[in-house]
Amino acid sequence: MINTTNAIESLNSTIRRSVLARGHVPSDVAAMKLIWLQLREVTKDWKMPTREWHAARAQFSSLFGARFEMYQ
Repeated sequence: MINTTNAIESLNSTIRRSVLARGHVPSDVAAMKLIWLQLREVTKDWKMPTREWHAARAQFSSLFGARFEMYQ
């Protein structure tokens, strides 16, 4: 359980730092894009396979469409 909590806290702090560094986000769409880009960078460093990735992948595919498929 500790490893999961640490991973979540690490992910949250990384996203929080990127949003704070940006300062102002003009819209919800811009905020979603910023978070999506940061998640894409963070996942490059992950070494363990993600759990339940198929459900998340389906959601991202429906939200981002062709852009998500392009970066697989």
